[in-house]
Amino acid sequence: MIDDLILHRLADLDDEDLAHLYAPRATPWLRVNFVSTVDGAARGSDGSSKSINNPVDKRVFDLLRLRADCLVVGAGTVRDEAYQVPRLPLVLVSRTAEVPPSLSEAPPGRVLMATVASAPGLSRARARLGAEAVLVLGEQDPDLVALKAALADRGWTDQLCEGGPQLFTSMLGAGVVDELCHTVVPRLIGGSHVRITDGSEVDVALRPAVLLEQDGTLLGRWLVEPRP
Repeated sequence: MIDDLILHRLADLDDEDLAHLYAPRATPWLRVNFVSTVDGAARGSDGSSKSINNPVDKRVFDLLRLRADCLVVGAGTVRDEAYQVPRLPLVLVSRTAEVPPSLSEAPPGRVLMATVASAPGLSRARARLGAEAVLVLGEQDPDLVALKAALADRGWTDQLCEGGPQLFTSMLGAGVVDELCHTVVPRLIGGSHVRITDGSEVDVALRPAVLLEQDGTLLGRWLVEPRP
């Protein structure tokens, strides 16, 4: 399993080296990026990941955003983390189709909504974002297989997801995740905190491809094994 595992000190790599290590391995390619503590907390005491990440994690975080064609995020995570409009197109996944306040003034075309026909906020989302920016994918739950394909049809083949945990779990269940990028920061915070997965049970095999270290922070690139 680990014959092709690449081990490096992050500080020894320049940006071109790092980009090569994180290059997609197929088209389209959907990767999910998370940070957590050694004891598995994906959020700190303020309820967001900002209080547990660090400059080492941010280097890879910034690289993935720079290289991606689009950013896929659950609407709840956008609210919890107070996302602002990023450089790349932001795709909100929501059963309600409610646009979070921090994105209410987004320029046309910068925010898309992936939602369902039964969403109570569907008409408001179309009025705010434009009908062409609202993808109706299913009746009750967003069809994540269709979402991945729809984004690829727009030319967005390098797809980056930043969660949250429930969306990640749903994506794993749908079989659309190609890779997990997971940073483990050298901290223990105790208490009761959400993990990087949340919701229904999943059992997905991963294969380590890259492991980086700097100042005690570990950054892993894990490939999702094909289902038997």
